[in-house]
Amino acid sequence: MNTDPLLREGERLDDLQRNHLKIIQNPEKFCFGMDAVLLSAFTNIRKDASVLDLGTGTGVIPLLLSARTEAKHLDALEIQPESVDMARRSVQWNHLENRITIYEGDIKEASHLLGRGNYDAITVNPPYMTDHHGLKNPELPKAIARHELLCSLEDVLRESHALLRPGGHFYMVHRPFRLAEIITGMTKYHLEPKRLRLVHPYLDKEPNMVLIEGVRDGKSRITVEPPLIVYDTKGQYNREIYNLYNE
Repeated sequence: MNTDPLLREGERLDDLQRNHLKIIQNPEKFCFGMDAVLLSAFTNIRKDASVLDLGTGTGVIPLLLSARTEAKHLDALEIQPESVDMARRSVQWNHLENRITIYEGDIKEASHLLGRGNYDAITVNPPYMTDHHGLKNPELPKAIARHELLCSLEDVLRESHALLRPGGHFYMVHRPFRLAEIITGMTKYHLEPKRLRLVHPYLDKEPNMVLIEGVRDGKSRITVEPPLIVYDTKGQYNREIYNLYNE
């Protein structure tokens, strides 16, 4: 039985291992994964920046960024009411109401809801699969998180350009099999790719994630960083991953 008044039936309070932060999640719905942790670590958010996380789910990325950065304020947008409710209660539990605001709304209308050119940085961990990729989870919250049922990659890129100030930074984690589409789309919407890092489960395995940074209206030049290896040969976290989880 849950004894914390901020928890609902089926929910749990998970330790983020940063600044004593905790997050409310329901394992029957959807829980954040390593991709969110890696994305938050990949960002370079300047002091006093205004940041927006698109499709925030239960709010893990703004929570992590509140500990990692000196951003002035962290906004987050999520379309699923149940996730919005959990994210807002997590903000309340961590007493971060003055730093994080969770909005309910559609990514496709984000610039209309939150204003054009209002943000210095945007983060997004979008659905990786198109509506035609793979088997969809029968649980709708999980399906929405993993498949482009409610928004597409193009929606994310179009709205991110509109939301960012000129020179603003865009950070995204995605799947390498869509990398050509990602770079083409970023260029189309003037989010010039600037930094890219591939994530491999093991040294001898192909990458299963890509971290990418773009700059609105930036000049053409990209840096490809050394690959990030998740596990060593013994199946234990690589030192860099271990440090990310135990800062």
